[in-house]
Amino acid sequence: MAVPTVRRRRLGAELRRLREESDFTLEEVEARSGISASKVSRIESATRGAKPDGVEQLLHLYGLKDSDIRDRLLRMARDGGRRGWWQTYDLSPVYSDLISLESDASSVRTYEPLVVPGLLQTSAYARAVIAAHGMTASPEDVDALVEVRMARQSVLTKPSPLRLWAIIHEAALLASVPGTGVMRDQLQRLLDVAVYPHVTIQILPLDAELHPGVTGGFTALGFGQPGLEVVLLENLESSLYVEEPANVARYAEAFERLTASALPFERSLSRITQLKEREK
Repeated sequence: MAVPTVRRRRLGAELRRLREESDFTLEEVEARSGISASKVSRIESATRGAKPDGVEQLLHLYGLKDSDIRDRLLRMARDGGRRGWWQTYDLSPVYSDLISLESDASSVRTYEPLVVPGLLQTSAYARAVIAAHGMTASPEDVDALVEVRMARQSVLTKPSPLRLWAIIHEAALLASVPGTGVMRDQLQRLLDVAVYPHVTIQILPLDAELHPGVTGGFTALGFGQPGLEVVLLENLESSLYVEEPANVARYAEAFERLTASALPFERSLSRITQLKEREK
């Protein structure tokens, strides 16, 4: 399995930003560090990986004092070649990237117009969604993907858990899902997870005014430092990571507007409870 490309690009972009802020050319970096200009360029453009000792050398040259940023970048370099548990499965590169990033992220903000977010799904609901999306997937493939989806949810219960803020359109909670009690159990799962202090769930009601979410769902992953956030856009045929800071900022603004349009937290839980009581 290839090294996660998004992780590599994030590291390269940060190293380039630090170099430019230090007013070093590639040639000056080579003269001062002994690392060839071509190698530094390939690391910055994410066409090759970076080893921790090389990254540490560059950070020292650039005079980085912030220990939190230093530790995060060094961890990115160490983890870039790490084989995660998900790499034992036959997953698409984009999905592998997502799981890798989730494992490293400090926060996730997601808007879902049609389904419950994967990090909040029950296994039965996940099976129905994966089967509907995969269409021609074999039962064995569906089983494997359900297993992966359930394993992903460990980021919510690890010692330093991921902070999750999920805005779910009410339409997703009204969908007809095959199987007796599947949707009821899924709604109960939302109520159960909502008690976690690091999880916020809001419901965007059917009668909400037009909002930025009409263009589709998105997931923003944060890493505790400005400029490191990435946004994932998905559709039936492809997926795209948005990484340019100006574009990421637009999704941050969109999420804030969706937050304002959605029901407050307590009212959202009340709405979920009402919907659950209607399920058989």
